[in-house]
Amino acid sequence: MTQKNHGDAHQSKRQKTNDDGKSAPKNIILNAFLMSSPGLQVINSWRNEKDQTSTSAENPEYWIELAKVLERGGFNAVFFADVLGPYDVYKGPGNFKPVAKAGAQWPLPDPSYYIPLMAAVTKRLAFGITISTISEQPYHLARRLGTLDLITGGRAGWNIVTSYLDSASRNLLNGQNLPDKVERYKKAEEFVDVIYKLFLSSWQDGAVKADKKKGVFTDPEGLRHINHEGKYFNVQGPGLTQPSQQKLPVIIQAGTSPKGKELAARNAEIIFLNNPSKDSLKKNIDSVKYLAQHKFGRDPSKIKFLLQVTIIIGDTAEDVKQQIDTVRALGDDEAALAMFSGWSGIDISAYTDDKPLEDIENVAIASTIQSWKIAYPEVKVWTKKEIIDRVTVSGSGILFAGTPKEVADTIQDWVEYTGVDGFNFAYTNLPGTFKDIADKLVPELRKRGLVPGLDELTRANENGLSFRQQLFGTNELDPTHPASELKWKSNESRGEFEHRFSKALEKLHATL
Repeated sequence: MTQKNHGDAHQSKRQKTNDDGKSAPKNIILNAFLMSSPGLQVINSWRNEKDQTSTSAENPEYWIELAKVLERGGFNAVFFADVLGPYDVYKGPGNFKPVAKAGAQWPLPDPSYYIPLMAAVTKRLAFGITISTISEQPYHLARRLGTLDLITGGRAGWNIVTSYLDSASRNLLNGQNLPDKVERYKKAEEFVDVIYKLFLSSWQDGAVKADKKKGVFTDPEGLRHINHEGKYFNVQGPGLTQPSQQKLPVIIQAGTSPKGKELAARNAEIIFLNNPSKDSLKKNIDSVKYLAQHKFGRDPSKIKFLLQVTIIIGDTAEDVKQQIDTVRALGDDEAALAMFSGWSGIDISAYTDDKPLEDIENVAIASTIQSWKIAYPEVKVWTKKEIIDRVTVSGSGILFAGTPKEVADTIQDWVEYTGVDGFNFAYTNLPGTFKDIADKLVPELRKRGLVPGLDELTRANENGLSFRQQLFGTNELDPTHPASELKWKSNESRGEFEHRFSKALEKLHATL
């Protein structure tokens, strides 16, 4: 990740060549994967004697100290995952007992309230937050996001999700199950377009004057209604919050279905992926880049791809094995199966314990097992026991375990083979995993030129860069992004912008 702050400053070390003519390694993005619950991916991580998450919901100091660890350790951002209901597919519907007992993504306080605590003690650490398009109206979401972006100094990002748990929709949509995926993504696209208009088109750059002598806080001529009228939303505007330095929070997306890929290729600046093998990851990255360029006319280099990985770092092979054995011993079989059922949408309790799962007809389970077979060739037959073993230790992602040098070797290999831009690190205990990454892994990555040096980090901290500046060296949306022309610039009169706005909307809608 570049740490420069102007123009084309992102032409950094990653794009230069060494004396032998080979490409120099690129600075990769280090992201801390968090949730507001006692556990995220690894089952019963909160039971680890080193873990502090069991009291994190009511302990501001926990979030403050964790933020300090991450910033000191060279992490670029925190990503808060979130769901809006319990995993209740297993032996369900409505059976949330296994996840409640194990603290597996339950309970779930609102993570947005922890971000200001972390932002107050950091200058560079950025914050991505998951907020579903079924949970609230875009006008209200723009206010929440805008406030987070202001209080963090332009370090906020929004992970767009359409939700996948019926337990959420039954509480949010008057007792109804989720609409089908096509309908959810159509609504999401319109939702995102309203967000673009509220952030980019309702406040002119420089409209905030805060002029005490003249008594003008906001120039009223620099405000306008967006007057959005669509199938799902009617929003007059303008947005309630004044613009931050990056004006629009960074757009993040994590969908891997065909519709999810389209949403990401059209809108996302960061895409989270969860591929268990190098080949599948490379194929996924290449396909989204192709879609972004050839369907939506975007520059694919302006999209950053991050892979979800659970990390275990030990000083020796014996230490690594002991940590893995500890994680396994603390697990909960029923919770692991409940999480897998929630992710796949299929109640896996319907199958016997020794049933080879790659032979079943269900597409959701069969495709997951097929990808795991490629990633873990040592497993000859995938049954529920193997799922329990895999989910207990690494959740839905892949596991990188070893000494600092071994993990750094693996990371470098994946980066060079796939072109992935960084990693979304899940943990086995908090804050221990992230301390190990900061103190043991990052120095090894730094030796290889894969993360910025200490001097570069110090300069970045002093500059107080926005999230987008960290990623791309600028506060501006990339000119090839479909929403880039929606911004009301300071040198445009209202009439000039209205004329250009109508053309920009036509161009934006043409991408749907």
